[in-house]
Amino acid sequence: MTESSNNPSIRFAGFTDPWEQRKLGDYLVLSRVVGHTGLDAKKLTVKLWGKGVVEKTDSYGGSANTQYYVRHAGQFMYGKLDFLHAAFGIVPEQLDGYESTLDSPAFDMSGIDGTFLLNRVTQQDFYLRNGMIANGSRKAKRIHEDTFLDMSLLMPPFAEQQAIGSFFSRLDDLITLHQRKYDKLVVFKKAMLEQMFPQEGESVPRIRFAGFTDPWEQRKLGEVAALAKGNGYSKADIRESGVPLFLYGRMYTQYEAKVEQIDTYAEPKPGTVYSKGNEVVVPASGESAEDIARASAITRAGIALGGDLNVIYPRSLVVPVFLAYGLSNGSNQKLLAQRAQGKTVVHIHAGDLESLRIDLPPIAEQQAIGSFFSRLDDLITLHQRKLELLQNIKKSLLDKMFV
Repeated sequence: MTESSNNPSIRFAGFTDPWEQRKLGDYLVLSRVVGHTGLDAKKLTVKLWGKGVVEKTDSYGGSANTQYYVRHAGQFMYGKLDFLHAAFGIVPEQLDGYESTLDSPAFDMSGIDGTFLLNRVTQQDFYLRNGMIANGSRKAKRIHEDTFLDMSLLMPPFAEQQAIGSFFSRLDDLITLHQRKYDKLVVFKKAMLEQMFPQEGESVPRIRFAGFTDPWEQRKLGEVAALAKGNGYSKADIRESGVPLFLYGRMYTQYEAKVEQIDTYAEPKPGTVYSKGNEVVVPASGESAEDIARASAITRAGIALGGDLNVIYPRSLVVPVFLAYGLSNGSNQKLLAQRAQGKTVVHIHAGDLESLRIDLPPIAEQQAIGSFFSRLDDLITLHQRKLELLQNIKKSLLDKMFV
């Protein structure tokens, strides 16, 4: 955002005039059409962080003494008590005629583009600066309507507002599209993991690839894999460069069931355990049994494996990627969680894993399942990265297209 002038850093062609300081009261008129009481009003509320106006589904606020006011599509709203949390929104068409109390006032707009306004007031420099002048007692700080309408913004001509608003509307639509694709893929993956691994007490999954009909076999992990432990590294050892380092904490924040790229490094130490490219790792400690019941397959050689990791070396009967997905889901995950010991911090030792009974199909079916979920994870990651890129682009442009 440009501080030294009344012109944004980036503008659409044809707009050159400096922006003018105007009060919100020049564009907004408070709407106070009386509606129902809290007993029979169709309630709506304003979500935090500019996430819009939604139907109010919680049960509180149903008093017969509480007056509600009718709101209409296109009106601008804010939350008096949540101003510092950017509680702003515009009433959507589907909520036309719904109602709110005066703690969420609504305004008719004239001479201002709603999308332009919404994108401007949800920037931190506006809601944090102006939110500090809240009225009221310490327990109930509010931004009242007259205080809000007296707030100032630098404003461009209406045509430029429309151009900016339209641009960010299209960008938001694109962000929403990728968010929905990402969310659907995550839900789909969860459903398929539940269906493609046997549930407790079952010997076959409910969904299988064509051509596979044999029941899965139960084998002790120690019969089909060798077990060891990582060695000698912690977060304090992370450096800008050195040998790639796999730490168990990243399994909760960064890594999926298949790990091909490492983003942490360390200076090599004597006695380091390095990956060979076919290991499966399981945390040796964690905050809960559910946290610890997960696994990742390391597909690259030469990665230093940190000290708080159980390292599994599958033999020829087991596909590493399949094993990682299997240990992280279904009945195998429940059995793994049951091995965790401890209260504040739980632990799983190599000896606990050796006797763990796991469900195994033939190698070909393991490969098919591992490949399916690997491709699905790649697709999820692709949409996640696109979503993050678009969100970063929007953040940057908000800084450059407003003053």
